[in-house]
Amino acid sequence: MATDDLKREFLAGFVAEAQEHLQTVEGRLLAIERAAERGAPSAGAVRDVFRAVHTLKGLAAMVDVAPIVAIAHVMEAVLREADRDRRPIAGDVEALLAGAAAIGQRVEALAAGRAVPAPPPGLLERLEALGGPGEASAAGPTEDLHIPEELAARVAPGDREVLAQGVAAGRRAVRVDFVPTPARAAAGETITTVRERLAEQLEIVKVVPLSRPAGPSSPGGLAFAIVGLTAADDADLARAVGVEPAEVVTLARRSPAPALAEDDDEAISQAVGASRAGWVRVDVARLDEALDRLADLVVTRFRLERAVEALREAGVDARELDGILADHRRQLRDLRGAIMRARLVSVAGLLERVPLIVRGLARTTGKRVRLEVEAGRAELDKGVAERVFPALVHLVRNAVDHGLEAPAERADAGKAEEGLVRVVCRERAGQRLELQVTDDGRGIDPNAVAARDGLPGADGAEELLERLCRPGLSTATRATETSGRGMGMDIVRRVVVDELGGELRLDTRLGRGTTFSLLVPLSITIVDAFAFEAGGQAFVVPIAAVEEIVAVDEAALVAAPARARGRADARLMARRGKAVPLLSLAAIFGLSRGEGPTKALVVRRGEARFAFEVDRMRGQQEVVVRPLEDPLVRVTGVSGATDLGDGRPTLVLDLPGLAGALTPGSAPRGVREVAA
Repeated sequence: MATDDLKREFLAGFVAEAQEHLQTVEGRLLAIERAAERGAPSAGAVRDVFRAVHTLKGLAAMVDVAPIVAIAHVMEAVLREADRDRRPIAGDVEALLAGAAAIGQRVEALAAGRAVPAPPPGLLERLEALGGPGEASAAGPTEDLHIPEELAARVAPGDREVLAQGVAAGRRAVRVDFVPTPARAAAGETITTVRERLAEQLEIVKVVPLSRPAGPSSPGGLAFAIVGLTAADDADLARAVGVEPAEVVTLARRSPAPALAEDDDEAISQAVGASRAGWVRVDVARLDEALDRLADLVVTRFRLERAVEALREAGVDARELDGILADHRRQLRDLRGAIMRARLVSVAGLLERVPLIVRGLARTTGKRVRLEVEAGRAELDKGVAERVFPALVHLVRNAVDHGLEAPAERADAGKAEEGLVRVVCRERAGQRLELQVTDDGRGIDPNAVAARDGLPGADGAEELLERLCRPGLSTATRATETSGRGMGMDIVRRVVVDELGGELRLDTRLGRGTTFSLLVPLSITIVDAFAFEAGGQAFVVPIAAVEEIVAVDEAALVAAPARARGRADARLMARRGKAVPLLSLAAIFGLSRGEGPTKALVVRRGEARFAFEVDRMRGQQEVVVRPLEDPLVRVTGVSGATDLGDGRPTLVLDLPGLAGALTPGSAPRGVREVAA
């Protein structure tokens, strides 16, 4: 493996782990603040923050990012003293969150390949003013540390202080080198895997990349000097790195000193020595590659099924092949489930940043907000999660900024001065996820929206939602830091409805509050779908989008007024006591209608139901959806294409979107051309 590849892999591992620890820091700091409001103790949360910051500092030192080390070092000092003295830090949360945000910005800069800026002006002084050990707190002199000359310039004073403190507590400061080789890389041995294995025995303080002349002992011309603190034997350390015990060099040792609290030493050990058994970090690109290979297997299965059907039609006894195909189908479904589970992320983890967002909005707007989050154990495909999270954040911003009233206004209305925002997540039939953002604020006034829109008042929640999602519309009278520019709800609808094929719903009551509901599929790559024919052409639609499939009774249909549905060929069918528009897919796509009895797929768009007439159903299948991302070929009502094994692209339809886009007298723009 080339030196540049090693550095990129090492850096990617740092970024991923640093982001996890930052989430812990932010989440636990907010928990400390909430506990203080209730008068509850939070010593455990303080210890959690200390551990995460301490580990962040060590990780940053390993990749030699001095600004992050400097910020984390001061934060660690504050937390260390608070933990020792059992001092509450609720009043320090604002400054500590600022420190975490500054670290996060520098991690993002590093991930993007940009220069990492120095700590923000005044931040270190602000953190130091909170307290923490000063110069007198150093565990002892550092003259006994024998840092080799090739490392001396790379080991900062803060690193030396950490080493001195560890030595004073009775551990050894050691150095052990890892040299990457092609053989080790082929066996999966990289600096990342070695670091994770070594962390069980060693508190890693610094990892220094060293350039060496290429040769038999260093084929890539690169080595990593790992410096840290340990109580383990040389043999254990050597085994973790894959070297001889003689190659472990002791830099300093000292007898245990009682001056340092035992639980403090335990905290450091737990911070960096926690076992990672049972966990493996996997690049998402590798999971995407596995999913692509699975998609190829699904298409191959379709081809096999068609080939077996051809043999059967030719009179060949294919019963044994049918059994093999059934086993293959089941095995593919199991494999699909295993790969998809590897791609799932916890919705609770996805929502971890929401409390921090709400906290910032409350301070910006001067409103008092109580946030309630109910995520349960629901999980979501990472690709869907990355798309839906920005939409969710916008709805939360709207709830605080537009929905909730100011404390004085709430008091005048007889409400509690503290407003409520709830974010709730529920799984729906194992196929879709529903996310709701609810506030108990003023609600949305249709007349105010109409005044901003320049049109008559909206008739019902669905039409009001359509108005709110128009580009450029904002109900705010002036632009602020958080809203008022008319950019948001149209993006929410585009992500949820157009890109993910989901649904967006609205329920609002004046003076009582608003609820936005997002229904999104758990996955958009490999989905269970119904295959059917219309006008002699095959189509598929995700099962999650279909409410029911019914036989069409021609004798029970009545013609719909053209103005009612905007199409002269629309008819009405009765379903559960209500009239449902029945639209012919063949007519919409400009295809010839088939003969004989037909079926109808009933779908829901908002509160309205629509039925699409098709010639015949071909059954349920597992299909691979290839999204149409090119804007030149994207068409309303078509979410992608798939291959059913015949080598021809088959359109994947978004029937709810198609129902909403039908205009008087014609099909949506481009639909006829794509179908043809």
